[in-house]
Amino acid sequence: MAPEVSLEPTGTPTSNTAEAKTRFNAALDEAKAGAAALKAEATTRATAYKAQAKGKSHDLMGDAKAYGADAKIKAADLAGEAKVKAGDLAVEGKAKASDAISGLGKMVADNAGLIDDKLGAKYGDYARSASRSLQDTAAKLDAKTVDELSEDARAMVRKSPAAAVGIAAVIGFMFARLFSGSKD
Repeated sequence: MAPEVSLEPTGTPTSNTAEAKTRFNAALDEAKAGAAALKAEATTRATAYKAQAKGKSHDLMGDAKAYGADAKIKAADLAGEAKVKAGDLAVEGKAKASDAISGLGKMVADNAGLIDDKLGAKYGDYARSASRSLQDTAAKLDAKTVDELSEDARAMVRKSPAAAVGIAAVIGFMFARLFSGSKD
């Protein structure tokens, strides 16, 4: 606290100057003490806020890591499910393709007699040969697994890549024609 100020004249001008200096120095000391106290309080609060922020950041980092781990697990599960579903669809597609080829072979065989009558025995024999070939292809398709078929396809692409590109282009063209609507 500041010393009491007297409003009475003290008598000498030097004593007034001395008293003013004393009061000024006391006020400076009080201001310095107040600034030091504010600095100490600000340092304490800053340290507390820093610790609090560091704790929150560790908590958030832990949460983020947990969410990341959960996402990896879910992605792995979904990838596994997709692989199983794709495998099931491939097996189903292989069965349908085999049945279609077998049915086509049977239809050609059934019509071979009619071809004999209409076009001659030579063309009937061609039809029977094509029918056997289709039946053999269907049987081979049934006998192989999807993995074996995909490995055969890879080997065919390695052996003759130009033919593979041509086949892919023809299939792509067919799908484009199949799925494109008329512009009219």
